[in-house]
Amino acid sequence: MSPLPTRITSLVAATSVLLLLAACSGGGSDDDKSDSSSNPGHTGREGDGWTVLHYSMGDTNLEPFMVTDVNELGEIGSNENLHIREFMDRSAEYGEDPLLDQGDWVGGRILDLGEPGTSEVVEDMGDVDSADPAVLAQFIADGIEANRAGHYALIISDHGASWPGIGPDEGTAPEYNVLDLNEIVDAVSTGLEEAGVDQLDLLGFDACLMANYEVASAVAPLADRLVASQELEPGHGWDYRSLQVLAEDPDATADELGEALIDGFEGQAVESGTQDTITLSMVDLTKMGALDDAMSEFADTMTSESAEVAAAVGQSEATTLGFGKNPDETQDKHLRDLGLFAAAIGENAPEVADLSDAVVSALDDAVLDSVDGTATAGATGLTIYIPPVAELSDAAYLDVSSTEDWGDFLAAYYGAGEAIPADEQAQFTDVSDGPDVAFDADGVTLTGVFDPAGLDNITEATISYAFVNDDGSITYFGEEIADFEVADDGTPTAYGTYDLTAMEITDGEDSATAYVTLDLSDDLETAFFDVPLTYYASTDPETPQDALLSLVLNIEAGEFESETIYIYDEESGGYGELAPDPEGIIVPDVLTITADGEQVWEPTTDVGLYADIPSLNYDFVPLDSGTPLQVDLSIYDFGGNLSTVSSYVEVP
Repeated sequence: MSPLPTRITSLVAATSVLLLLAACSGGGSDDDKSDSSSNPGHTGREGDGWTVLHYSMGDTNLEPFMVTDVNELGEIGSNENLHIREFMDRSAEYGEDPLLDQGDWVGGRILDLGEPGTSEVVEDMGDVDSADPAVLAQFIADGIEANRAGHYALIISDHGASWPGIGPDEGTAPEYNVLDLNEIVDAVSTGLEEAGVDQLDLLGFDACLMANYEVASAVAPLADRLVASQELEPGHGWDYRSLQVLAEDPDATADELGEALIDGFEGQAVESGTQDTITLSMVDLTKMGALDDAMSEFADTMTSESAEVAAAVGQSEATTLGFGKNPDETQDKHLRDLGLFAAAIGENAPEVADLSDAVVSALDDAVLDSVDGTATAGATGLTIYIPPVAELSDAAYLDVSSTEDWGDFLAAYYGAGEAIPADEQAQFTDVSDGPDVAFDADGVTLTGVFDPAGLDNITEATISYAFVNDDGSITYFGEEIADFEVADDGTPTAYGTYDLTAMEITDGEDSATAYVTLDLSDDLETAFFDVPLTYYASTDPETPQDALLSLVLNIEAGEFESETIYIYDEESGGYGELAPDPEGIIVPDVLTITADGEQVWEPTTDVGLYADIPSLNYDFVPLDSGTPLQVDLSIYDFGGNLSTVSSYVEVP
């Protein structure tokens, strides 16, 4: 494997702002937090102990992982302190793994778990839509009515997409129904009301991206605690053997359950080698009212002062820790860490500093416990939706009950971007001449001078590189962070270095060039690569699925420590880890700009690579001497205005 010292070194300066912002993380101490799940005002409780309702929307490619999860639940089983009821919807398409003593089946079943390894069928539902809110509501109502307890928890598992919800149920093809956030709220509310219970003690989402402010605000009336992940979850998900804490102690609190789930998730991630990219947080939903108030005042003030704070917002969005990122911006989830984002705005816009501090403080009070990894270090527990430009925003966002204030702010922010005067937009002064180009041992460095009038509005700079094709098209195969600053002589300058390598993936038989984006850990010891792919299952080779390969590189050792392929579901916008299918095919995708300017993500090989993840190898291969390239240096402002200087070069 080729070491990457030059590429990594070129990004150190560009990531310094990120490192500073990460230091502003809230991360409150547990010492001053108290568990309110034993609130004597709760209704519908009988006796002590726990009833845990586990809802597995397994009619997706995540089914093998969910079967493993339920088998973990079965290792604990039910006893006098804990009753576990399971809903599992299985597909004919995703394996024949046995679940407890039930073996394999197709369709939905509700099971009561008994002694370890045993279960009883409560209802065989056959072909059922697990994304139907009525199904979820009835599962909750019946599960509680049949198993009254002192405490109740509900955990929902599937692909997650943050505020768009959870799903899909692939058995509902071609529509692919999804449980959107409003439906989740309605279903849980209906189920609890029918059961005569005011709230759950704990609501969990064992799914990607669901630790989101909009989600937490919407579900706050439903439970005392929320456990969810800000980032994409590895396929192993939670370690349900953590429920041992409930089996052993009927008086265990919701906080003790949440802490056990977080500890178990972290331990399983370490065992699986996925610990660098994880997040999981427990939120005290009884504190969401204070956070809602702080967010409302913060959003309202920024809406009224959008012209003054928009630049600070754009710069903060570009540099704050993000989640659900994708090189294809239409599949990026546009989620930023709420605490880091608010803190950065406060630093860059003094007029709202007190309000941003109030948001950070309220968030810190609400987040009781959390875990993160080197790629997610400093995560504060919840994300917020902030697409950089209006064109990338989803109109469905405004249909969510908890988005009104932030939606108004986003509209004002985009309006401020559209109002940037032409002479204050991001603009290189030497576009016709192109950038200054210099080759050295590190590769090729581009430098460009930009108009100082737009300096305060610029949010980021990038360097990207493309093969020049014989038909006049160009094919981009990577992008990295560049830097911008005011030079010692007062000249506003952007610059970036590319090391003249390309990522190559091989399965031992064939190889393919891949498109990569690169990020770094705060300690600069670990690099993280995102690679867009198309996946073809061996059972359905005619149906392509969008996917994302996430790689973690130990820089000093020069070795990749983990590799995970996530499937992107276009219907729900959700992600979930791809269950291993060694006979499936993956094809790296690259971005081609045709001769007439059309942008197309297309495969780099007609053959593809086997999706046998352990057999894949990755290398950064030096380009052949004489290879023609187009290298671009770009700057962006918060209005989405872009200025690029380009140069055609040949590799020395």
